[in-house]
Amino acid sequence: MTAKHVGLGRGLGALIKDTPESPAGEDAATKERDITQIPVSQLHKSPWQPRRHFDQDALNDLVASIKERGVIQPLLVRKVDSGYQLIAGERRFRAAQEAELDEVPALVMDVSDQDAVEITLIENLQREDLNPIEEAEGYQSLVDRFGMTQEHIAERVGKGRATITNVLRLLTLPDSVQRMLAENRLSSGHAKVLLGLEIPREQELLAERALKEGLSVRALERAVEKLRKPPRKPRSERVDIPASHLQHISDQLHQSLGTSIRLTASRTLSNGRKVPGRIEIDYYSPDDLDRLLQILGVSEDL
Repeated sequence: MTAKHVGLGRGLGALIKDTPESPAGEDAATKERDITQIPVSQLHKSPWQPRRHFDQDALNDLVASIKERGVIQPLLVRKVDSGYQLIAGERRFRAAQEAELDEVPALVMDVSDQDAVEITLIENLQREDLNPIEEAEGYQSLVDRFGMTQEHIAERVGKGRATITNVLRLLTLPDSVQRMLAENRLSSGHAKVLLGLEIPREQELLAERALKEGLSVRALERAVEKLRKPPRKPRSERVDIPASHLQHISDQLHQSLGTSIRLTASRTLSNGRKVPGRIEIDYYSPDDLDRLLQILGVSEDL
C-alpha cells in the first residue's frame, strides 16, 4: 500500500484510512498482503523521533507480550537506500529487537522526507507519555522545519493553541530546570509556576528548593508570589530636632561636661508613634563619674 501524500496529524488509524480505497470485492486476505514482513536487521530508527526516554518497565511488558503473541500492530516504515526507515512504532521495534525477532510486520509508505518527519513528530506528540521537554521540542521542530504556526500545530495534534503556547514556553527555562522536567523530577505544573519569574537564576534556585523540600505546585506558587512582591517602602518619619540644632546641643554639652557626647534625635513615625532619642555620655573612671554627677546635680546618697 502506498500513498504519495498522507493525511497527517490524526493518528495511525487516520493515516491508514487516508490511503487509497481497496477495489470493491477485495477480500481480507488480499488486504493483509499490504502488510509486509520486514527483517529487523534492515530497519533503522527515525532521526526525527522526539522521544528520548522510554519507560523500561513498560518496554519489558511489551517484550513479554511480543514473545507470546508477536507484533500485532504493524510498524509504519518507508524504503530507503540502506533498508527501511521507521516512521512510527519505535517502541515495538525496540521490543522486537529485545525479543530477538527476525521479522516484524510493517506498512511500507511512499512518502517524502517532509511527510515522514511530520508523521513521526505528530504521531508521537499525540501520545500521552512524552515528558514535557520532549513534547516542547517536538512542537519546536514543527515550527523550525515546516514554519508551522501554533494554530496549525494545535489543529494537527488536536490540542488548544494555549496549550501549545504554554508547552513551548518551557524551552525558555534554564537548561538545569529543563533537565529536571525531562527526568520527571518536576511536573509541568511546577514549570508553569516558575515561568512567572523573569530572572533565570531565581528560576533555578526555586526549582532546586522545590525538589529539596518536596514543594507542591501550590506551595511553589506562594514562594513565587513572595518573590514577586515589591519590597516594602520604608515608613515615612519626621526627625523632631533638625541636624544643625542637634550638633549645636552636642557641642554645648561637650564643652559643659568635658567629655565625649553622642546625641540622637527623637523621631515621629507616619502613624504618630514616637521613637525615643538618646544621649550617651562617656566617663573613664569612678572619679570621672563622680565629677559628671556633680555637674549634673545628681547625688550619690542612697
